[in-house]
Amino acid sequence: MHQIWIYSLASVLIVSLISFIGLFAFSIKIKQLKKILIYVVAFAAGALFGSAFLHLLPELIEKSGFTLNIPYLILFGVVLFFSLEKMVHWHHHHMHFGKEFTHPFAIMNLIGDGFHNFLDGLIIGVSYLASIPTGIAVTMAILLHEIPQEISDFGVLLHGGFTKGKALFFNFLSALSAVIGTMVALTLSNYIENIQYFIIPIAIGGFIYVAGSDLIPELHKEFGIKKSLLEIFVFVFGILVMAALLLLE
Repeated sequence: MHQIWIYSLASVLIVSLISFIGLFAFSIKIKQLKKILIYVVAFAAGALFGSAFLHLLPELIEKSGFTLNIPYLILFGVVLFFSLEKMVHWHHHHMHFGKEFTHPFAIMNLIGDGFHNFLDGLIIGVSYLASIPTGIAVTMAILLHEIPQEISDFGVLLHGGFTKGKALFFNFLSALSAVIGTMVALTLSNYIENIQYFIIPIAIGGFIYVAGSDLIPELHKEFGIKKSLLEIFVFVFGILVMAALLLLE
């Protein structure tokens, strides 16, 4: 259990530090940034699908069997992430730079993002409870997804009236809620037996929703044959990387 705590906290701290990527990203020209980000998005989408279907779902079925509770909890995960996104209107500003936002919306974004990060931390914690290789795969998938999301969140705070310093500080503060999520998951595991088998299917639903609803639609905005083929390649590569991580098990 001691080893699980070390792996989990190290992973979630690395994920939280991604919140500082916003400062680096905004030092790059927006046009260049979008060119880079679209391939990160493609890879993240593949990694999220790969993590859900190659790591989390098989681990869940192997340890707890495939009962009717699993699809219900997966669907609950889809609904939960859909509702969260609705609440903060994240879909409307995801990867859209240069748009004006009001200060209240920026604050609402921080609250919503904090809850989202808490869920990510919860997922990282329970994934390590399932197995260390599963935890590594899930952390990698979340890490990749956080890159475009944190850049977007940083942009929202800037347009909401925050200075760069305050935007970095509050975005990192929001990211640290993931650490709390991981600690909650690991602590509750001492009191609730097999808690991971209740949270993992919710995580699967969340991964499927985020990859299919947020990331893939961004890839459909590119119509050039060469870029589209490269996006497909990077997307598949993301899945293959998750498949390769199975060798660690």
